[in-house]
Amino acid sequence: MTDPLALITRHGVLLVFTNVLLEQVGLPIPAVPTLILAGALAADGQMSVVALLAVAVIACLIGDLAWYFAGRLYGVRILRLLCKVSLSQDSCVREAEGRFLKWGSLTILLGKFLPGISTVAPPLAGAMKMGLPRFLLLDGLGSLVWSGAAVGAGVAFHRQITQVLDALENLGAMVLWVVAAALVGFIAYKWWRRHAFLKALSLARISVGDLRKLIDDGNHPVVVDVRSAAVRKLDGRFIPGALAIELDTLDARSAELPVESEIIFYCSCPNEATAAVAAKRLMVLGFPKVRPLHGGLDAWEAAGYEIERRIAA
Repeated sequence: MTDPLALITRHGVLLVFTNVLLEQVGLPIPAVPTLILAGALAADGQMSVVALLAVAVIACLIGDLAWYFAGRLYGVRILRLLCKVSLSQDSCVREAEGRFLKWGSLTILLGKFLPGISTVAPPLAGAMKMGLPRFLLLDGLGSLVWSGAAVGAGVAFHRQITQVLDALENLGAMVLWVVAAALVGFIAYKWWRRHAFLKALSLARISVGDLRKLIDDGNHPVVVDVRSAAVRKLDGRFIPGALAIELDTLDARSAELPVESEIIFYCSCPNEATAAVAAKRLMVLGFPKVRPLHGGLDAWEAAGYEIERRIAA
């Protein structure tokens, strides 16, 4: 049977390219350990550092450009897809949106060092119409720094890593089974955390039809848009009369909301995750009539109800 470490040495450049590309398109397969290992092997003369960095940067650019053009084509709607395919909590995407709005170009340059940012930043850059040359420059530099840091760590600690590899070499094919089991365990853990997160947000939703009826019957429900400022800047649609309150400022602005009124939160994320988090928070603060809107803003518009358009400040 082929020695797995010899296999890694022989096909290391291809493995680095594949691993980095899969991570950049959003799959939960971390590439940093592979880059560090490849850097250690390169320090021992078993592969080229230049080749490793080149394929890592190319893989990053391929994955990031795919998301960038998806953002250009589909706008803010692409973030819903990110929430669906990612095993991270929907809140990670929301936090990434906020950081992008605050940091701008730095998010592209340094985003790969920050959990949750790497996959979200390219489609946001596309949706916000960042120029392609500027995106390529920032993303290329950021990818080079990120991959260089990981490969450099492997080079710096190659002696220690080599000792570990020598100890593992005697295990032969068992190494591949251990790695595969660790990867499956990691993915299962991420899936469990997402499932637990969504289960914790289990609340009775209100349908868009029932909300429309509340409004038509003169019950004056308070409708609150809890999308991030970044998303509202990209997507100026609102349910008419809705208050714009970000989740991070909800506690501070809760005094603006009438305690005895029906309060309906909506967002544009799958599972109404952000709206459910907002409703939970207000319930803790003593608001008895709070519910997320099932289907959010998209369901409201799909039902044919009126949409208000605002220009973000």
